[in-house]
Amino acid sequence: MTRLEELLTAWLPAQRWFAGKGAAVDALRIEAAHVLVPGLPGLRLLVVAVVQNGRTDRYQVLLGLRAPESVPDELAHAVIGVCESPADLDGPPAVAAYDAAHDAAMTAHLLTGIAEHRDVGPVRFRSAPGAGVRTGLRSLVLTGEQSNTTLVYGEEYVLKTFRRLWPGLNPDLELTSALTEVGSEYVARPYGWIEADVVDPDTGRSSPTTLAMLQEHLRSATDGWVLAATSVRDLYASPGLPPEQAGGDFAGEAQRLGAATAAVHRDLARVLPTDVLGSEAQARLADRMTTRLRAAVAEVPQLAPHAEALHAAFEELGALGADLPVQRVHGDYHLGQVVRTDAGWVLLDFEGEPAVPVRERQKLSSPLRDVAGMLRSFDYAARYQLVGRTDDPELVAAARAWAQRNREAFCEGYAFGGGVDPEKHQVVLRAFEYDKAVYEVVYEARHRPHWISIPLDSITALTG
Repeated sequence: MTRLEELLTAWLPAQRWFAGKGAAVDALRIEAAHVLVPGLPGLRLLVVAVVQNGRTDRYQVLLGLRAPESVPDELAHAVIGVCESPADLDGPPAVAAYDAAHDAAMTAHLLTGIAEHRDVGPVRFRSAPGAGVRTGLRSLVLTGEQSNTTLVYGEEYVLKTFRRLWPGLNPDLELTSALTEVGSEYVARPYGWIEADVVDPDTGRSSPTTLAMLQEHLRSATDGWVLAATSVRDLYASPGLPPEQAGGDFAGEAQRLGAATAAVHRDLARVLPTDVLGSEAQARLADRMTTRLRAAVAEVPQLAPHAEALHAAFEELGALGADLPVQRVHGDYHLGQVVRTDAGWVLLDFEGEPAVPVRERQKLSSPLRDVAGMLRSFDYAARYQLVGRTDDPELVAAARAWAQRNREAFCEGYAFGGGVDPEKHQVVLRAFEYDKAVYEVVYEARHRPHWISIPLDSITALTG
């Protein structure tokens, strides 16, 4: 193991976007080191393979190199460590390696590469058809992201760099591009991307893989979760008032969001493949839900009292006689994936679940899976502010009323916007929502035990 690999072994697990937290790194190797900017200061794009518990994951690291004494104070927090100079570098014997996502001088080259449609060795920079990209803009790293790193260039663009790499075309670029081509008003326009060939470990073949995606920056946008949480706080500050009478009622926005979601689903079905699941395929889908439930109960015993009701819902899905239409969907839909602009709602982050291989995320699913994800998000928005306060019956009742009002408004908007009517497909919707809630219980037990009451209380209310 080289000194740089040793440094990365210590540094990677401390990053928010590292997926293997809590497990030891058994091995690490740099599979590729593409020189994007030669010399010092320099920029390299690393593909790093990390082995944990017999599983190998690949991560993208934008590695900056500088002479150790020339690292500016504003980059001190991004330093990974000092290592030997690469063999191709004619310079000092040792260099400071750092996360170059934080170095605006280096990230400017990424924007220029996209604008100029450059090939830098095996790394390909591409602009979207008809998209002119303005260069010379300074970048800043957005804080708070869990799975990727996003750079904001001036007030024009955001560049999402996909930290965990799965071979193939990232669904975020694929679906956003498809929706833009049909004139959807509910997505942020893509301006370009960066890609390189990455070997698929399952097939042994190289596949063009999306490394980053440049998109329109929505300057006036407000996060959907923030808007919903503000509405809930207004309700809690108005004791005794129903949600529709409290200041900041969110139901109108929830209804408009439902209509926007339906429009996106309609456009996806128009331009990308669709299919139907027959009875056998539905039975297999229900069996997978049941398998996840059994594993969850074994890991989280608090779920056991609800297992019978949850299993019954999955069995009902498996016994459903009618064909189930499936298509491309968002795949990880919740209030944190939508923003409200002056013009209306915009859907973001179509990449699906980042922990799942691209080929799995590209599989067709029922659009009601996205609906169920948003319904679960309304429950979270209502209940997360009650953590540690569930002994207040008035607040608990207010949370349930807020969630129910906005769930209904979203479903009404979705049906009005041309989506399948959730009220007429309760068996399918219920199964997807229960499956999502089971996932949430396991996630909270592993990562935020103090939040586990949120999905458990929701399951109690849903199955009661």
